[in-house]
Amino acid sequence: MGIVIGIDVGGSTTKIVGINGEQIQSPMFITATDPVTSLFGAFGKYIYDNGIQLSDIEQVMLTGVGSAFVDSPLYGLPTDKVDEFIANGLGARHATDIDQLIVVSMGTGTSFVRISGEKIEHIGGMAIGGGTLQGLSRLLLKTHDFRQIAAIAEKGDVTRVNLQIGDICNRPLPDLPVHATASLFGKADSNASQEDIAKGIIYMVLQTIGGAAVLSALNGPVKDFVLIGNLTKFPQCHEVFPNMEKIYGVRFHIPQYAEYRTAIGAALAYIRKNA
Repeated sequence: MGIVIGIDVGGSTTKIVGINGEQIQSPMFITATDPVTSLFGAFGKYIYDNGIQLSDIEQVMLTGVGSAFVDSPLYGLPTDKVDEFIANGLGARHATDIDQLIVVSMGTGTSFVRISGEKIEHIGGMAIGGGTLQGLSRLLLKTHDFRQIAAIAEKGDVTRVNLQIGDICNRPLPDLPVHATASLFGKADSNASQEDIAKGIIYMVLQTIGGAAVLSALNGPVKDFVLIGNLTKFPQCHEVFPNMEKIYGVRFHIPQYAEYRTAIGAALAYIRKNA
């Protein structure tokens, strides 16, 4: 089998990865002003940087909202599309040997995909994600750059903007420690620093997603959640989700190449079908 290229085409950002045999090869992303420019820019840069000839490529698999803009084979290569939710499931499942899990895809918004063995099922989503974080940051921090937001937040103290259980009660509540969040931004005032606001925004988005993920598995057997998408790169994930694990008795996993798992899943859809 030749190289299978998986491409996750977003509105302006395209993620691309090649799978050669069982080896994931040099994932990368490209940002442009529109999905078609982003797609062709990503593909050209990927094959050039990795010394790949068109003749080395067996199949190109597209997924993501931007793939709807592509109606012809990419550079004359065999090209097909796969449902984004299936790609999410295949990409996340490839990273773990857990049979029962929910994939939490943290993109512009957030989707939830349940995996039960070989069954992959989209179970819902929410309109909170990276787009929310960027929009609020534009308004409150005058930037939408993820790296800059994360850097500003590193110096922040979320307890100055979030109301915690310990702020309203001098003892833990049933199943809720004093450091649990009682109200996101419930303690913020007009003098809050940019650093505290930045951290508060990130915590708000991540905690809301994590809480919704837990609720999506309520009364079911799933205790494992695989986080994928761009938001997994925020260092605050390693603060928020371990705390939520302790409160809810669940496990959140961030696999290697988490932000590329949808593109990986697109490639795997072809490999799986032709194995």
